[in-house]
Amino acid sequence: MRAQRPAAAGGDDQRLETLEGVIERVVYHGGDTGFSVLSLSLPARLEPVNAVGSAAAPVAGESVRLHGHWMRHPKFGPQFRFERCETVRPATAQAVEKYLGSGLVRGIGRVMAKRLVARFGAETLDVLDGAPARLREVPGIGPIRAGRLQAAWAEQKAIQGVMLFLQGHGVSASFAVRIYRQYGDEAIRVVEENPYRLARDIWGIGFRTADRIAASLGIARDAAVRLDAGLEYVLLEATDEGHVFLLQEELLRQATETLEVPEAAVAERLAAVLAEQRVVAEAAADGATAIYLPHLLRLEQRVASRLRRLLTAPPAQAPTREQTLRWLQRTAPQRGLALSEQQAEAVVDALREAVLVITGGPGTGKTTVTRTIVAGLEALKKTVLLASPTGRAAKRLSEVTGRPAKTIHRLLEYDPQTHGFKRDAQSPLEADAVIVDEASMLELSLAASLLDAVRDGTQLIVVGDVDQLPSVGAGNVLADAIRSGALPVCRLTEVFRQAAQSRIVRSAHLVHGGRFPDALRGDRVGPTVLSGPPTAEGLLPDCFLLEESDPEALARRVVALVATDLPELGFPPTQTQVLSPLHRGPLGVGRLNELLQRAVNPARAGQAEFPFRAQTFRVGDRVLQQVNNYDKGVFNGDIGVVSAIQPEEQSLVVAFPEVLVSYDPADLDQLHLAYALSIHKSQGSEYEAAVVVMHSSHYIMLQRNLLYTALTRAKRLAVLIGEQKAIWRAVRNDRQTERRSRLAARLRGDLSDGALAPELPF
Repeated sequence: MRAQRPAAAGGDDQRLETLEGVIERVVYHGGDTGFSVLSLSLPARLEPVNAVGSAAAPVAGESVRLHGHWMRHPKFGPQFRFERCETVRPATAQAVEKYLGSGLVRGIGRVMAKRLVARFGAETLDVLDGAPARLREVPGIGPIRAGRLQAAWAEQKAIQGVMLFLQGHGVSASFAVRIYRQYGDEAIRVVEENPYRLARDIWGIGFRTADRIAASLGIARDAAVRLDAGLEYVLLEATDEGHVFLLQEELLRQATETLEVPEAAVAERLAAVLAEQRVVAEAAADGATAIYLPHLLRLEQRVASRLRRLLTAPPAQAPTREQTLRWLQRTAPQRGLALSEQQAEAVVDALREAVLVITGGPGTGKTTVTRTIVAGLEALKKTVLLASPTGRAAKRLSEVTGRPAKTIHRLLEYDPQTHGFKRDAQSPLEADAVIVDEASMLELSLAASLLDAVRDGTQLIVVGDVDQLPSVGAGNVLADAIRSGALPVCRLTEVFRQAAQSRIVRSAHLVHGGRFPDALRGDRVGPTVLSGPPTAEGLLPDCFLLEESDPEALARRVVALVATDLPELGFPPTQTQVLSPLHRGPLGVGRLNELLQRAVNPARAGQAEFPFRAQTFRVGDRVLQQVNNYDKGVFNGDIGVVSAIQPEEQSLVVAFPEVLVSYDPADLDQLHLAYALSIHKSQGSEYEAAVVVMHSSHYIMLQRNLLYTALTRAKRLAVLIGEQKAIWRAVRNDRQTERRSRLAARLRGDLSDGALAPELPF
């Protein structure tokens, strides 16, 4: 169409031209900034034009009205640079089909859009608005599907209002959907009153985005609501680094830097929120004042209180040491092995103690001990429950014990109706003993929920490698429990002969001791990995070092290993996991996933795909759930496989070990390709083959416990690939960030629990 002046008079719009057309393609959209490059189809032009500006959530097929001016880019030629973007109702059948087929409306994809427009033409949106019963005139649409489409259309209209309100703030379509689903018809009112609620309530929206919205709404930089939100943001950000609290001076310094206001103003607001008990201060004997979010203080108090209480309730039918040793000797032939003295003492303690922590590195027999403990408890006619923090760890625990094992979430029976666990202090687990494996991953919140559900007199046995990376969430439960000295602890240190033959095990222990791993060096992985005998020194050829310093060449070698070299040795891509310290960069998880998917599961003619932002999902892709989604019953760290893509429904289905889950576009950013994982996300898992990328570009993350954790993920083959200097950096860097936690002090009784922190929202 011909450019024209907007009809409204007055203001800056008098100097702006107006274009109205259909978005043919979103060339680029920056989710954080809203900056967009659009290919726009205009009625009077044969070729689309390029339009550049800020748009909240542009979608191919959407009809828009742009206000701006023409300019000539020195490289890309004529462009329309717009200052405002308004969504308008599509007017032609073709525009309606593009609009509905864009995936904007849940349940309507390209095929369904074509069928609807074939029946109703340009009046399709009027039918959806005013006569939804007519949808049944379309072949294949029955009453149930018609009802779903009507509900999805009504929801989309409401969401559209939210999206229009958020235009110019750089809020993506998926976030607009989440905002609407969280607040419903109150969405706009909530955002206007306190946009900082978005950072608390909507996963993926942080303080920075909420702060931009607040600024555009005229909220002053020194407004109380902003300073309060900034204090909360700093405390919540600290939990991402594992801290349960911050010292008062740390909080003030970090909040002042984040908010860019005088520290006196921040200190004044801190005093106010402390008076309101929206945050809680606790002094210690050393005079340091800790500032907690109330729910985190409650969690720490609950964990300490429940552990101390369990310690005072001895289990029934506790055999003596001599009885257990005689039983071990008598049953050794049927178990097929005799335990070492260390292992036997661990079993003795496990059958007698109310609470026991068992820790040890690779090859020290934790699995054998756990299996024997289960057999001993069952011989005493006790009911045993087995659990791990993740589905992968639970599956492995089940395999090694031959008994059912669940994730802790499923053991506690999460109820999406109440958003809580069915198993708690009022409805405890019905068991005489609970065994938790991979306890290094146990963060404070999950530990508190688990301990609430363990009734007095039930034995609790916690197993894990304390030298691995700590939990991703707040707290350091396993290390604090051991460090406190308040709980019985069994340390397994003896590496057994069979495990000692493995270079993987030897390398992990060398790294733990600050020495370079014992890896075979060469240009490729040796051909006798599976069947080759031990070397002259009695070590298996199961750990290799391949050196490459150029990032692009290194990425290509990783792909070749997974797609070609290792399959020739009996390790198909489904059994190989690539691990990297970082998410971003040429050797980060994101880039490696892109390359690995292209090699292992490439696009094929006729194969359905689901493009979403920077990723494209295909059937057969290995994917990672990145956040706890209690409604869907999947949790942070769960790995599944894309089993179906439903273009008409605009959804994909992922098969996790225990559940099938459907995702629509509003939830898809919870998924990430998982051909490559961060080493942190690999915790609790064991892979037939692990390819560990170590490069100097990962410098900031290279630590000893990171490399140790990566090596201990490999079951039959470990390949370190990258630079020796990066490996040396990790080996020598034993400086771990101290996690702010007072759980150990509480367990020792150095801090009084007093009254639990109040249950007030922050």
